[in-house]
Amino acid sequence: MLEKFFELKKYKTDIKTEVLAGLTTFMTMAYILAVNPEILSAAGMDKNALFTATAVSAILATLVMALVAKLPFALAPGMGLNAFFAYTVVLTMGYTWEFALTAVFIEGLIFIILTAFNIREMIVNAIPKNLKHAVSAGIGLFIAFIGLQNADIIVNNDAVLVGLGDMSSHTVWVGFFGIIVTGVLFVRKVKGSLLIGILSSTVLALALGVAHWPVGGLVDTPPSLEPIFFKFDFSKVFSLEMLIVVFTFLFVDMFDTVGTLVGVADKAGMLSKEGKIPRVKQALFADAIGTTAGAILGTSTVTTYVESAAGVAEGGRTGLTALSAAVFFFVALFFAPLFIMIPAAATAPALFIVGLFMLEPIKRIDLSDFSEAIPAFFTIIMMPLAYSIAEGIVFGMLSFVLIKMLTGKFKDISIIMYILAVLFIVKFFM
Repeated sequence: MLEKFFELKKYKTDIKTEVLAGLTTFMTMAYILAVNPEILSAAGMDKNALFTATAVSAILATLVMALVAKLPFALAPGMGLNAFFAYTVVLTMGYTWEFALTAVFIEGLIFIILTAFNIREMIVNAIPKNLKHAVSAGIGLFIAFIGLQNADIIVNNDAVLVGLGDMSSHTVWVGFFGIIVTGVLFVRKVKGSLLIGILSSTVLALALGVAHWPVGGLVDTPPSLEPIFFKFDFSKVFSLEMLIVVFTFLFVDMFDTVGTLVGVADKAGMLSKEGKIPRVKQALFADAIGTTAGAILGTSTVTTYVESAAGVAEGGRTGLTALSAAVFFFVALFFAPLFIMIPAAATAPALFIVGLFMLEPIKRIDLSDFSEAIPAFFTIIMMPLAYSIAEGIVFGMLSFVLIKMLTGKFKDISIIMYILAVLFIVKFFM
């Protein structure tokens, strides 16, 4: 049944590979089960209820990706978007978390409409092929940077923005140990190298005191959603404030998702000769439905996770990878203490190694044509430096349009690219 539904032979994969890929994807993004409640609770929301909302929204959205789009990508409440929700909309702008949830709900509904009318698909397809390869490479640098940060190998430095961490730190040891173990396993072509690396790092983290065994046991009942479920505030739906907040959510989520889909699909060899993603409309529906359902459950915007690249690196090629990830999120509902125990430093090696894999499409960028190479390089370099996939795409596409226009290469620019360029410029002043 699974072979027929997911066409495993067509994509040269099997059930074992897909399930292992799904587990690897889940393990690299399981941190969200601990981090999302921590961030959103700063807005005054119930932390225990947020754990359940995070897991359930991830399950629902990933199931849509698995069964409708049949692609190996997992979804969950997005990092960055949750920080904007809590620290900007609520703590800085002074709105209630109910107001912020309402903005997320409206964003989800707008995404469903835009997807239904193929507007989001048109945007994905409008991105030039060289920029799509650049998106993959940029994401590679971005997630490798995140991995190094998670292990405290790279830390904040007020003098030069970033710098090398304390090399005597146990957290750094865990990170470096995992990178070397995972690297050796890949050189020896061992199946499940990323997952083995995560587990090995976790064992060392426990031994060094970086991680701690759960005191109350490994199994627990999922907390109730009641404190945050369907808690909307529609009193300011038509206000300018709501328009600005919804637009920001829309913009960041739109291009984060587009960037992730393009980058991971490119790495998986799924892009067509024209640079198109198979079943992209269905994939975009997954995050639109996930965001809407997530707001009802009580969490911030749900988006496609760049950590899906870890599963792809393990050989995941079909929706069975996503289905497996969804099943593991369901299991996590009842084993919260176990999954929350895995420290970020233990998943850092997987992100670092996957970052390397994501660089591969850079070989297909035409670096001899500067009107293509400069926008591609802008895309690549701005993702880690601006700490945003969306901003990398903005600078890449905007520079593409401007350079092509100013050098008379108008036929290389589509109408949609012109429209997006104008919107990007408007966004800078909002």
